[in-house]
Amino acid sequence: MNAMHFLVNVLFDLYLMVVLLRLWLQLVRADFYNPFSQFVVKATHPIVGPLRRILPPLGPLDTATLVLALVVAGLKVVALTAMSNALGGLNPVNLLVTSALIVLKEALSLAFWVLILRAILSWVSQGASPIEMVLGQLTEPMLAPIRRIIPPMGGLDLSVLVAIIGLQFVQILLQDMLGYM
Repeated sequence: MNAMHFLVNVLFDLYLMVVLLRLWLQLVRADFYNPFSQFVVKATHPIVGPLRRILPPLGPLDTATLVLALVVAGLKVVALTAMSNALGGLNPVNLLVTSALIVLKEALSLAFWVLILRAILSWVSQGASPIEMVLGQLTEPMLAPIRRIIPPMGGLDLSVLVAIIGLQFVQILLQDMLGYM
């Protein structure tokens, strides 16, 4: 049963990360003609497209994509609960709160991994690859305020390290406050 639990967890988390990437790409207005962005859009459009007809965006926030993220997280909870034969303990409010916490956790985790990938690519990249450009567009709004406070020292940019430490702090703080994640 642990293997199935792991597989269901990973599959839902991976798709949730793709949905959150779409939301993040839209919020930072990344280049949607980039091959990486096109993959994210094509992987989520069959569901987001019809939802957009029902749910209009609220300013820069694409509510259809956010609702899809909450639905994917909710389906993950339902699937994992069904696997443990405890469906009777689910109520709609609890499911919504748990789904929102899962989306928040995955968003923080996604930001962490995008920062790690950007740091690694900055060490080994020979030129501007499409993925490197998108990672830059995603992370620059987080890193620019940090760079204003802590400028690069001797060619070493510490903003990524500070952002990673900040993300980890927020994750641990939420875990301590909510006892979840």
